[in-house]
Amino acid sequence: MLNIILFGSPGSGKGTQAIKLIDKYNLVHLATGDILRLELAEKTTLSMEAKQFMDKGELVSDEVVIGMINSKLDKHKEAKGFVFDGFPRTTAQAEALDDLLFQKGTSISIVLALEVEHFELIKRLLNRGKDSGRSDDQDISIIENRITVYHKETAPLINYYKDQNKFRAIPGMGNIDNIFVRLCNAIDEL
Repeated sequence: MLNIILFGSPGSGKGTQAIKLIDKYNLVHLATGDILRLELAEKTTLSMEAKQFMDKGELVSDEVVIGMINSKLDKHKEAKGFVFDGFPRTTAQAEALDDLLFQKGTSISIVLALEVEHFELIKRLLNRGKDSGRSDDQDISIIENRITVYHKETAPLINYYKDQNKFRAIPGMGNIDNIFVRLCNAIDEL
């Protein structure tokens, strides 16, 4: 089973590249942000709790996210693998994901980190906010907070996955197709 984590700051292109990887490798997309937004549309009790965090650009609780991941894995037992997009975001989540995957007889194959310059992240998110209507992509202070939260809480995962020899840094600047080729090259080296 090919299980890929797409890693990177908000606006790094994880969602765009995930779609391309899913098509090429016939994988299931597991984007916690999309799952949360779907829950929000259905106005579940859990989603209202999650919304309080999202509106501030903060991370949703591990308990909520792990439960959603477990449910998605169970719904796709016959999958060739998964692309984890936006998860894990903390070392505790990474450990919980490793435990969960171990229980299901699989593990993370590779972590691909899209590295993008700060000014480009801001530009991409503001542009996405114009098209998507997402409030968290339209407010510069929320965008800056999301990037700060990423650096503070998520970036430590680099060492977690380096210690497992699964981490690969991928330049995320430039043409979408060129970035995709870089990602595929890293996967194909496995």
